[in-house]
Amino acid sequence: MAPSTPQVITCKAAVAWGAGEPLVMEEVEVSPPQPMEIRIKVVSTSLCRSDLSAWEFHAIFPRIFGHEASGIVESVGLGVTEFKEGDHVLTVFIGECMTCRQCTSGKSNICQVLGLERRGLMHSDQKTRFSVKGKPVYHYCAVSSFSEYTVIHSGCAVKISPHAPLEKICLLSCGVAAGLGAAWNVADVSKGSTVVIFGLGTVGLSVAQAAKLRGASRIIGVDNNPQKCENAKAFGVTEVVDPNSCEEPIAQVIKRITDGGADFSFECVGDTDMITTALQSCCDGWGLTVTLGVPKAKPEMSAHYGLLLTGRTLKGSLFGGWKPKSDLPSLVEKYVNKEIQIDDYITHNLPFDDINKAFNLMKEGKCLRCVIHMPR
Repeated sequence: MAPSTPQVITCKAAVAWGAGEPLVMEEVEVSPPQPMEIRIKVVSTSLCRSDLSAWEFHAIFPRIFGHEASGIVESVGLGVTEFKEGDHVLTVFIGECMTCRQCTSGKSNICQVLGLERRGLMHSDQKTRFSVKGKPVYHYCAVSSFSEYTVIHSGCAVKISPHAPLEKICLLSCGVAAGLGAAWNVADVSKGSTVVIFGLGTVGLSVAQAAKLRGASRIIGVDNNPQKCENAKAFGVTEVVDPNSCEEPIAQVIKRITDGGADFSFECVGDTDMITTALQSCCDGWGLTVTLGVPKAKPEMSAHYGLLLTGRTLKGSLFGGWKPKSDLPSLVEKYVNKEIQIDDYITHNLPFDDINKAFNLMKEGKCLRCVIHMPR
């Protein structure tokens, strides 16, 4: 018997109607997947700081946020052969078409076909798959996981082992994977090196975990949130510095306590001024700064040319350099085999109806990751 044609699904979603306004639980209509798309039932989704920043400052509304998610394939569109109903998947905010120049280069994970989607529409036809009472609702980061069901391009999903706990590994959709990859793939942190991390949220602490696993001798965390500083050592940070308690610029502090600067520095805040500080905190000759944060404002950065002339390097990192389909399954297996840690980043587990509480906790700096569990 031929499979039935997918129909419109009506379900619950947390819709943002305006910047900074509380999300509203709405009955939304979710269209069937179009060619090369899949519709998934979201099982667990976590709140990332980029969701918060976009909610506070971006102008595309109404919108369904959320991009760190795990789920189960409910239906597939025409042409999809990689997935079938019932498959367990992670969603990803950048896809992998596996055929474009970037995907085949072996040098990049910035797919030319399924790269960052900023307009809130589907890659394939520049339309939305959500509506409320006939009014279109925009997507976010090609995922929109704050909905019981969502439609994504099949290139923005990764099939994973059914043995991996969906309520944990959703963190590998963005934050934890981004931090691990920044240290391993982008910086290639070496044994015995000194590392400084600006920002001790989930991403920064994932950098710390990765640096520890590589054998870094000193991992210095910089943050002005005392609660985050207190918890950082559990993730591999060997010492913490609070800029508010320093009488000299933080870059000078780092250079003084590291005998001229760190081997590696990571900017995980999303502040372009902090990128300059991170560069200044690196040593001459081989110091490497990696920037991971997404700035809320002031996207332009400036730095004295002498910082680079003396041998420092500045690199950007998107999703830790991981190619989603090629690399994420093995990262999931590392978690299943207890080679990497995810559980300790989850500070709160909340039902879907409490999603606004998750936003408030992140705004107040009282959480790392809030995992939001959808109704079964």
